[in-house]
Amino acid sequence: MAQMRGPGSYGIGAQSPFGAPNDDKMGESSNPLDAIRAHTSKIEDMLDTLSEPIKPYLPAIGRFLIVVTFLEDALRIITQWNDQLLYLHDYRHIPSGLTHLFLIANVIAMVSCSTLVIIRKYSEYAVGGLVGVVVTQALGYGLIFDLNFFLRNLSVVGGLIMVLSDSWVRKTKAFAGLPQLEEKDRKMYFMLAGRVLLIFLFIGFVFSGQWSIWRVIVSLIGLVACVMVVVGFKAKFSATLLVVILSIFNLFVNNFWTLHEHHPHKDFAKYDFFQILSIVGGLLLLVNSGPGQFSIDEKKKVY
Repeated sequence: MAQMRGPGSYGIGAQSPFGAPNDDKMGESSNPLDAIRAHTSKIEDMLDTLSEPIKPYLPAIGRFLIVVTFLEDALRIITQWNDQLLYLHDYRHIPSGLTHLFLIANVIAMVSCSTLVIIRKYSEYAVGGLVGVVVTQALGYGLIFDLNFFLRNLSVVGGLIMVLSDSWVRKTKAFAGLPQLEEKDRKMYFMLAGRVLLIFLFIGFVFSGQWSIWRVIVSLIGLVACVMVVVGFKAKFSATLLVVILSIFNLFVNNFWTLHEHHPHKDFAKYDFFQILSIVGGLLLLVNSGPGQFSIDEKKKVY
C-alpha cells in the first residue's frame, strides 16, 4: 500500500510565517459538532470505564429485556384465560373455537421465540415469529388504529431488529475470513432501521399525557437524543441517555406494583412497564454494538 504524504509536506496545514492561526484549526474550533463531539467523547470514556464490569453481559441483558414484554404477555394470557376468551368472543366477535386457537398460538409463539432470542439460536425465525405476534395481536384485539399502541410496537420491532443485527455481528466475528458483501449490506440496513424504529416510543411519550415544565425539559432532551440516535451521531452516548430517561420514567410513572390488585389501570401500567423495558433492551444492544455503517460516527472514522 502506498505511503501517504502528510499535509506538512506540501505546506498545507503548516504554521503561518506571520504567526496567524491556521484556517483549518480555526474551522475546527468554530465547528459546533466538533465541540459536542469532544465533550461527549469524554463522557463516553467515563461511561466505558464505569460499565466495564457489566460490558460482557450487555448483549444478554439487552436480548432478555427485549423479549420480557412477550414473556409477561404470555403469562398474563394464561393467568387471565377466561377474561381473554370473554373479550375476544363478546367484544371482538371471534368464534369460540378460534379464540382458543388464537390464544394458544400466541402463548406458544411468544414463549418459544423469546427463549430462542435469549439463548441466541435461530434468531431470524425467532424475530419473525415475535413480529408475527405483534401483528396478529394488533388485529385480534382491534388495536391496529390505536396510535399509542402503534408507536410503542414500532419501537418493540426496532428492538427485535437490533437482535437480528447483533446476531449477524456475532456470526461475522465467529467465523474466519471476510463476510459476504450481501450479509454486510443487510446488517447495515437493518441497524439503520432498528435505530429509527427504536425512537418511536419516545415520540409517543412526547405527544401523550399532561404537560408540565419538567415534561417539556425531558421531552426536549429526549428528542435531541433521539435525533442523535437516528443519524448515528454519538449514538452510544445518546442511547445511554435515553436508557436513563426511560428507566426513570418507567419506575416513577408505570409503577404498577403500587396499585391495588383490582385497580383499573394496573394492567395498563404493567403492560407499559414491560414494553419500555423492551425498548431499553434494544438501546442497550445499540450501546454495545454501535450505530453501524450508516451513521455520522462511522463516516467520521472514514474521513
